[in-house]
Amino acid sequence: MTKPVTPQDMFDMWQKMVNPGAYPLQSLMFPVLDAKEIEKKIAELEAVEHWLKANTSMLQLTIKSLQYQRAMLKGGEKFQQEIAAGSASGADSAEESQQPPNPALWAWNMMAQAGKAAQPASKKKKATRKKPAA
Repeated sequence: MTKPVTPQDMFDMWQKMVNPGAYPLQSLMFPVLDAKEIEKKIAELEAVEHWLKANTSMLQLTIKSLQYQRAMLKGGEKFQQEIAAGSASGADSAEESQQPPNPALWAWNMMAQAGKAAQPASKKKKATRKKPAA
């Protein structure tokens, strides 16, 4: 013989369906008057909060490191394309064709290119500043 289903059994089944974590829903509906129980629940929820914050921080760190790796790969691809374009166009002198470009000198090369680009502009300024001889 099977046992008859009681309203308490139905409530327990509903509570397991709705709340599989087994946190009692009735405590949310009816406040607990025991201070020790409240302190225990606060401590449990704070532990869960700290755990979630730690996981969020680790997730953000993982995302940032993957973005950094992606940027490094894209930069490496651009560098390889520039090397290939430079070797395809031919070297200006025999010395340049023997030595590959040094990636550590990128900042120096960038400043030299900026200086070359700024020279014509500075010559134009100087020409406009000169006063005609009277």
